[in-house]
Amino acid sequence: MVNEPTHAPLLSIVVPVYGVEAYLYQCLESIRADVPAGEAGAVELIAVDDASPDGCGAMLRSYAAGRDGVRVVHLSSNVGLGLARNAGLDVATGRYVWFVDSDDWLPPGTIAAVLDRLRQHQPDVLMLDHLRVHEDGRREVDASSHLLRGMPGVARLADQPQLLRVQHTAWNKVVRRAFLDELELRFFPGWYEDIPFSHPLLIGAEKISVLDQVCYLYRQGRQGAITSTRSGRHFDAFAQYERLMDWARRRHPDEQLQAELFELMISHLLVVVGNDDRLHPHLRRAFFHRVAEHYRRYLPAGGYPVPPGVAGLKHRLVGRGDYLSYSALRQAHRVAGRLRRGGATGDADNGAGPDLGDEDPGRPARSAAAPGERAVENTDRVDALAGRRLP
Repeated sequence: MVNEPTHAPLLSIVVPVYGVEAYLYQCLESIRADVPAGEAGAVELIAVDDASPDGCGAMLRSYAAGRDGVRVVHLSSNVGLGLARNAGLDVATGRYVWFVDSDDWLPPGTIAAVLDRLRQHQPDVLMLDHLRVHEDGRREVDASSHLLRGMPGVARLADQPQLLRVQHTAWNKVVRRAFLDELELRFFPGWYEDIPFSHPLLIGAEKISVLDQVCYLYRQGRQGAITSTRSGRHFDAFAQYERLMDWARRRHPDEQLQAELFELMISHLLVVVGNDDRLHPHLRRAFFHRVAEHYRRYLPAGGYPVPPGVAGLKHRLVGRGDYLSYSALRQAHRVAGRLRRGGATGDADNGAGPDLGDEDPGRPARSAAAPGERAVENTDRVDALAGRRLP
């Protein structure tokens, strides 16, 4: 650890680092070079070397040398993204903390805008917009970004419930440190560590502010990224959702909230099970049945808002534990997707297309369900769909 701050900053930016030698300098410079003149004492940058196997550790030592406001924590063994964030949080001194991933970066003008909004609104959570940046340089607006539009001042989740459907990551939220401690929130080990962290922030916040400005550039398609890595570790999502649902039941036993979280959970798990970039085909059946177990375990007594169309049909098949019908439906849409693209190859059921019913929970609702519509009250319509579309 180097360059201890002499005054408590307003903002601590924690950057966990592992295996990103090609991207690290861009990330660090996008933060440090963006700090406005006269604001050096307001921002500290804490980089956590998670025992990176490449040259990241040496790069961090060199980068921090002689640079005020830059601190480095070197871990003796690799602990993973969530626990590396905790290590940075342990030494952070700022009133607010922001977790930035080391393969992503910030556009110019971000730090000034964030500092200004923190001072103006003094929120528990500040939500930020972002762009997805592909390896060919193409920039794409996130499908949930429109949910951040038109929210002046500060609000609670009860007043702006759509915010729960904004992409549930740590890096699109700046959090008041004392509020984080009040909720007793930390990151857990394993993949999908954002699940039991991001949602509770919004649920528990009394003051949520939204900065409707692109403040984060989210790199897509990097080799080694979790979302493009086939692994049995995607099963970690189940333990993370157990933590979220158990936290919500203890801290906020509200029937409507339970139903909303349940729908988001099942929709997200359907994204994972349908994505060839994440699950090897031989793991798909086992993953589906784990989704079905979570469905039965956490299904709210009063039901939940069922998504329309194919998405709702997949929810129903999960509820039945009917993997064969789900697999047939998935295959049919893969074929249909190729036909629509004129015979192009690829996996049509990767969670990216709204016609597939595998949207990420961060994506906008496909269409608004009728007020009070519940899965337990909607079985006839879904059964009719199943009768028409499945063998």
